[in-house]
Amino acid sequence: MLENKTKAKLAAGEAVFGCFTRYRDPALAEFISMLGWDFMIFDGEHGPLEAHHVEELCRAVEVRGITPLARVANNQPHLILRFLDTGVHGIHVPWVNTSAGVEQAVQSVKYGPRGVRGLAGSRASDWGIHESIADYTVRANRETMVIVHIETIQAVDAIEEYVAVEDVDVLFIGPTDLSHSLGHPGDLSHPDVMAAMDRVAEVVVPSDKTLGIYAGTADFATRWLAKGARYFTTSPDGFLRSGMKEYLDKVRS
Repeated sequence: MLENKTKAKLAAGEAVFGCFTRYRDPALAEFISMLGWDFMIFDGEHGPLEAHHVEELCRAVEVRGITPLARVANNQPHLILRFLDTGVHGIHVPWVNTSAGVEQAVQSVKYGPRGVRGLAGSRASDWGIHESIADYTVRANRETMVIVHIETIQAVDAIEEYVAVEDVDVLFIGPTDLSHSLGHPGDLSHPDVMAAMDRVAEVVVPSDKTLGIYAGTADFATRWLAKGARYFTTSPDGFLRSGMKEYLDKVRS
């Protein structure tokens, strides 16, 4: 397991920027990782990726020095375990709607005594070749990130309880799902949606947790930098869509 450079940057007070990918091609992941991102998230929720795909994607981006993370489909220990054993340095956990769910996510990511993650020789531990399994569990608990999603009104209402759970690194706003939960699907500028996101920021930013958010554009990210967020994600799809459409519009006009 390599050093988690993204976690180190957050600890130093820096902002970090990452990119989701739902595509299983290691060459594409390596290409994206060379463009300057701090981390990549391999998407097992809104994408077709399975654990064996993620293991190959980890190999592709590690050589470029960026942090591999994964998003699981839901908050289930066995799913989290399978993705962690591929060698990712942290897990995005979606649809966490209670503080008990936050605690479950932490316990699923961490080895004992903090958590209940199953232990075996795997790629994550270098199969015990370079250090003892006991030493690895200590280092993994220190380096591995827990990123919990805030994407429903239930999560917003419980945000004070979320920040009280130990060993959560990032509380991450999913604006699109949150807008859906509030009855305004896709309308991120609706006053209800903006108020809910601001409420999360007001609680998380002064806490010992990092505020994260999905930012599809640089303007959106810049606004949330000013609000105190320091963990930002986007995806290649929007860049492909806008860049290709601009190209075609120009050449066909």
